[in-house]
Amino acid sequence: MRPLSIEGAWVNEPVVHADHRGELHECYGEEAFRASVGHGLRLAQANWTVSRRGTLRGVHFADVPPGQAKYVQCVRGAVLDVVVDVRTGSPTYRQWEAVRLDDANRRSLYLAEGLGHGFMALTDDATVMYLCSQPYAPQREHGLDPFDPELGIDWPSDITPLLSEKDAAAPSLAEAERLGVLPSYEACLAHYAAQREGARA
Repeated sequence: MRPLSIEGAWVNEPVVHADHRGELHECYGEEAFRASVGHGLRLAQANWTVSRRGTLRGVHFADVPPGQAKYVQCVRGAVLDVVVDVRTGSPTYRQWEAVRLDDANRRSLYLAEGLGHGFMALTDDATVMYLCSQPYAPQREHGLDPFDPELGIDWPSDITPLLSEKDAAAPSLAEAERLGVLPSYEACLAHYAAQREGARA
C-alpha cells in the first residue's frame, strides 16, 4: 500500500504472478491494509460498473459521518481514477491526484471517507469493482462538477466525455462549499481516529 499525496488515499500495487496458465495476484491483503490505514476494510456493499470509453463518473462524495470509503479496482480495460480532497480545512483541500487503473497493472485504490472520487473510462467495456464501507444512501450522497476550473482536473483531452444528467448538473466546489455540503477535515479526522480506536479495542 503506497500513500498518495492526499491524506487518506492509498494505491495497492500487487505483484502479478503469470505463467502459461494465466495469472494470479492478491488484490487485497488485510495485514498490509491495516498496517497502512490503521483498521481493516469494512465491507457493506460491492458495486460493479461497465462503462463505454469516455464515460465519466463523478466527482462523488458522501456526508461524514458515516461517509463511504471505497476500495476500487479496474478488472477489465482501463480507467483514469481521480481522488479529490473536498474536505474543508484540509492542508490539501482542492487538490487532486490521478491513478491509472487497468487490467495489466492490477492496481487498486483506497479512498477514505470524505474524499471525492471520479473516473473516466479509457477503453470500451471498462469494468470497475468498488468495495464500499457503507451502503448507497442517496440522501447523504453529493457530486461536484468534474470540469470545475477551480479543481482543474486534467482529464484526457482526446476523449469525448459522457456524463449522466446528474453529474453534468453537479455544482462547482465553491457552490458546494456555500451550500455547506462538503465534509470538514476535522470531522473526517475524528471519524478516522474512531475507526482506528475501534480496531484496537
